[in-house]
Amino acid sequence: MDLIFIVIAFGCGLAVYLINLPPLIGFLAAGFVLNAMGYSSNDTLETLANLGVTLLLFSIGLKLDLKVLLRKEVWGTSLGHIVLSTLFFTLVLLAVKTIGFSLAAELEWRQAMLMGFALSFSSTVFAVKVLEERSDMNTFYGRIAIGVLVMQDLFAVAFLTISKGKVPSLWAFGLLALLPLVRWLAFKILARIGHGELQTLFAVFLALVVGAGSFELVGLKGDLGALIIGMMLAGHYSASSLAKSLFNMKELFLVAFFLSIGLKGMPTLDALWIAAILLLVLPVKSLIYYWFYNRSQLRIRTSLLATFSLSNYSEFGLIVAALAAQQGLLSNDWAIVVSIALAISFVVSAPLNSHNESLYRRLMQRFNPREHTQLHPDDRPIELGDAHVLIVGMGRIGQGAYMELEARYPGQLLGIDSDSKKVALLNELNINAIEGDASDSDFWDKTSISTQVEYIFLAMPNHAGNLYALEQIRHNHFKGRVAAIICYPDEGAQLRDLGADDIFNIYEEAGSGFARHVIESHPL
Repeated sequence: MDLIFIVIAFGCGLAVYLINLPPLIGFLAAGFVLNAMGYSSNDTLETLANLGVTLLLFSIGLKLDLKVLLRKEVWGTSLGHIVLSTLFFTLVLLAVKTIGFSLAAELEWRQAMLMGFALSFSSTVFAVKVLEERSDMNTFYGRIAIGVLVMQDLFAVAFLTISKGKVPSLWAFGLLALLPLVRWLAFKILARIGHGELQTLFAVFLALVVGAGSFELVGLKGDLGALIIGMMLAGHYSASSLAKSLFNMKELFLVAFFLSIGLKGMPTLDALWIAAILLLVLPVKSLIYYWFYNRSQLRIRTSLLATFSLSNYSEFGLIVAALAAQQGLLSNDWAIVVSIALAISFVVSAPLNSHNESLYRRLMQRFNPREHTQLHPDDRPIELGDAHVLIVGMGRIGQGAYMELEARYPGQLLGIDSDSKKVALLNELNINAIEGDASDSDFWDKTSISTQVEYIFLAMPNHAGNLYALEQIRHNHFKGRVAAIICYPDEGAQLRDLGADDIFNIYEEAGSGFARHVIESHPL
């Protein structure tokens, strides 16, 4: 691959980052810049792009609870949205045909429906990137948004398998029957290999060889295999560590994916106009999402933020359009139309998600809508009981703080964590903990922290999460003391600027605690 690809990608990514937009928008722009310079996609770039998408789906599987897919707000929204959105875009494209664009002149209703199906999907790559940057992957709205995207990916994979005429071989049934054994072996190996480079290599082996490779051999879609293998391992305690070990590699390969979109071809004037029309009707696609979420008795905020993360077009839609073009069902210009609409939808959706909280508050102040009288069980306000001390983030540090404070505040401690499995385990150990999203503004708005709570300990491992939680705490005029953990000195300055009373550097304090323990145990 030409070194100019790296130069242009980094330059555009940096320029976009400096104006507070996600770098992925710069990578998309870099693809079009390279295209204008006369470059085209090549086998190396496509291979890296495919690796990025495969590792992304494997990572999603590692973080996905299968029960999420069975929720009405997930399968009902995904199925209902695909039907209504496909019909809507079919009508839009048939209306475009009547305007007189030459590109749409030969568009029949079957072709329009195929394009409508492609446009009904939302981007898994974009949504995961946005949710990870906001530390919202484990929030309720993040989980249901990812659940819908996984369902859409399954629909897309099924379509791609059927449209390619690839009939799974009889060995496919044997492979599926072996999955429980594969899971057992993977668990055994994970327990032995530690957390170093061998674990990272094993994660790549599982995603690309066991998942994608084996599924391709028996006539199934490789990306589906990576997703399924990831989902099988989601219950293992090393799943989060596996996802972290793949994070940087996945991010690097996804740069190639974004570059490849812009390198698909230069648009014609008709393609630009049709892409502009698709961008104008994108809010209707978003409203369909919101309607289904709202019908599931979710809070307005949950419905709105999940909708924001899905307000774009999808890379799978581009794949569907490109495949249709290869089979002669559509002109290749339609794949370019989808690529332009996809890129621009990312540009529009990025600031929408970056400022989703402020947009939510403005909409609530202006329209003052009423919530459902009977909210979804997982979306109801959280009761704090008799707690006077909150520990937000019940990882190892949070649990350690809980044990230390238990004697001083008996019956007055409450741990808060967004991981339901962890909360259930803590409750079994007689630790008072509840599931809650500390990055959710409604969580803080609907609790009595201003009058009841005296101390709040922010022990989440992600600095952005602690920072955002502190913003919400101060927004609610909390009068007690707030303490927070940090890993780097500059993080402490940010927290103090927001009013944190106590800062605990886990590395510095661990070192001093280690030395103090040794000296007190064995004085020199």
